[in-house]
Amino acid sequence: MIFTTKSQNLISLQNILTTAKILPQFCFTAEQWKNESNDVLNSFFTLYKWSNKKLIVRSSAVCEDSAFQSYAGYYDSILNVEGVKKLESAIESVYQSFENYTPNDEIFIQPMLENVDISGVAFTKDPSNNTPYYVLNYSLSSSTDAITAGTSNENVSYISKQFDGLDKESWQFKLCSLCKELEKIYGLDALDIEFAVDKNKHLYLFQVRPLIIKSLDNFCDQEHFKILKTLEATISRFIKPHPYLNGERSVLGIMPDWNPAEIIGVRPRPLALSLYKELITDSTWAYQRNNYGYKQLRSFPLLLSLAGLPYIDVRVSFNSFIPKDTPDRLAEKLVNYYINELKNAPEKHDKVEFDIIFSCFTLDLNERLKRLSEAGFSESELITFTESLKKLTNNIIKNDGLWKKDIEKINTLPNRRIKILSSDLSKVEKIHWLLEDCKRYGTLPFAGLARAGFIAVQFLRSMVAKNIITEQDYNKFLSSIATVSSTLKQDFINLPLSSFLQQYGHLRPGTYDILSPRYDKAPERYFNQSDKNVKEQTFDNFTLSLEQLSALKELLEKSGIEHDVISLFSFIKGAIEGREYAKFIFTHSLSDALELITELGLEHQLNTDDMSYVDISSILKTYSSSDDLLNIIKSSIDTGKKNHLKAQQITLPPLISSPSDAYFFNMPEGEPNYITQGKITAETTMNPAAYEELAGKIVFIPSADPGFDWLFSHPIAGLITKYGGCNSHMAIRAGELNIPSVIGAGEILYAKWLKAEKLELDANNKKVIIIR
Repeated sequence: MIFTTKSQNLISLQNILTTAKILPQFCFTAEQWKNESNDVLNSFFTLYKWSNKKLIVRSSAVCEDSAFQSYAGYYDSILNVEGVKKLESAIESVYQSFENYTPNDEIFIQPMLENVDISGVAFTKDPSNNTPYYVLNYSLSSSTDAITAGTSNENVSYISKQFDGLDKESWQFKLCSLCKELEKIYGLDALDIEFAVDKNKHLYLFQVRPLIIKSLDNFCDQEHFKILKTLEATISRFIKPHPYLNGERSVLGIMPDWNPAEIIGVRPRPLALSLYKELITDSTWAYQRNNYGYKQLRSFPLLLSLAGLPYIDVRVSFNSFIPKDTPDRLAEKLVNYYINELKNAPEKHDKVEFDIIFSCFTLDLNERLKRLSEAGFSESELITFTESLKKLTNNIIKNDGLWKKDIEKINTLPNRRIKILSSDLSKVEKIHWLLEDCKRYGTLPFAGLARAGFIAVQFLRSMVAKNIITEQDYNKFLSSIATVSSTLKQDFINLPLSSFLQQYGHLRPGTYDILSPRYDKAPERYFNQSDKNVKEQTFDNFTLSLEQLSALKELLEKSGIEHDVISLFSFIKGAIEGREYAKFIFTHSLSDALELITELGLEHQLNTDDMSYVDISSILKTYSSSDDLLNIIKSSIDTGKKNHLKAQQITLPPLISSPSDAYFFNMPEGEPNYITQGKITAETTMNPAAYEELAGKIVFIPSADPGFDWLFSHPIAGLITKYGGCNSHMAIRAGELNIPSVIGAGEILYAKWLKAEKLELDANNKKVIIIR
């Protein structure tokens, strides 16, 4: 069967479709309406018994729903029409929307479907990459156009075409059966289908048209199914019990702990992925966490690669947040509790340390631990756990704690970096030692300072919870901190560009991404000299009242925290500043290593794009061998390109809890992190590189990567990121600069808001409203 018009497609299917119902219709041409409108209305009310019900008037233009373009939403459709006058007006509106109509353009009327339970759109290929999933976008709403009109929170399900495990009584099974039948009827595997399910579980087809998408190169469905089968087995292996880990089973996530989705993205090139593993998630993370008093996990990699998609082993992560002196039985109980909490609230996957686990002592810990009591933990277990957290926290935050030594260690890295770069070592040798030093003197102390910085923020939040300081005090204190990032904006205003780039030129939006140009390689991409007229940032003076000082002093003594008020705030300030400083320093060594990798490729006629597919281990292993460098690099590039193509073919949920998630999952609608208490209305831009478009705009970026800090040198109105946590770099910077932001909007909301030309972002009320 071939596609014609929207109306005629439904008429053709009326008597042959077996998996869904189609509502009756009355159809007429635009030409008939123009010349014989009274006859059209008389015929309708005479011939159709359902003419006295609520109606929908729909367009059916010849140019709609073709194999080349859909004109989706281009013409009007009018819902919930009652009475002759309103029907006449609705038809006229649809007719007028045709503008220059052709004689064969049609308008058709149908009864409104009543008692709708579910409505939405199904794609028989993933529209983002043409892969063989049934993608169901639906609303649990009585409105039949909730999804197409964008007026409802959207639910999304991905179902592999190979998956046969759906409940045969479920609406998803019925809808997939409809998809299969329509694919067979039309001989096409990429369709766009509008549907609804009523309260009697009957499935209705509203519309079907070709889905117009671009195909991936060198892609075939059978290869996709083979990858999913391997993934199913791999997931099963990772989540099963392990003798050296507490917790019966694991879950895998893209945002917990060292959140790869934020830092390297959900489908990183092999070089970025392998660098992140090499510098942090293979061993550095566990080594430093153990140094800070947590359980020893040094033999466990934190990040797993699922067909090139990076996932955190959440059970390993949760084990690593258990104080090392916690009894094993209690540790087992805690990890199982944490994992079950996350599985029950998957939208919290990007804020597990705030909302699920307890990794340090805070002033409001007793109140927060009530969750454990309600979950069946005994009083003695809570006392034991509290004392373990208190001991660990006191050891971390003391004036001569490890965080101070980490600052001293990070301070040695710049000279070591300069020494390597100015030496006569080969490029491979320089890359090797830059990365070795980056681990030992960069990411290792950074991991410690990141932990100290998190504890510092937790103490501040607990002061708010205990009503010692207000939310405004909290924001004012953060605004009073002069971090490296906050001085970047001032230095851009005050320094000549050459001096500014000498200090900040190593930064790049994608810290681990060789394809992301450094500031000093493309300053015109990131900075506009007119922005030097932006008003300099002023830092608030933060002070506590005598009443606040007294209340905090009393609470610290009562809680057993080995700090007075002044030294505690000194730790909080030092830890937050130290974390940002360490990040700034270690990324210099990493950025220089990426430049050397670029140069190494060019020496062998390999461009930067080619080198982005290299696994860093292939370069590093030639340091201590006589193997042919060029052959090894080319082989690594070939493998990397094949593996990255696999990654592009796969869609997985942000949180994986079962092997079947490789085939079927619901995309959770995450709870975003709203920054500041401000409210703005502004136009949007999704192209941050076009700096002339940034002033006064709400800027969309995919992740809260610290390399995007240059955005704050522009007078942006707001910021929305797809990924990122409330404690991420960009969240902190947005708070410092009082820029209303949504950090970590999630896949669904980000995609929804990205379509808007103008938004109202109300951070205080945690709302984003599409204005235009």
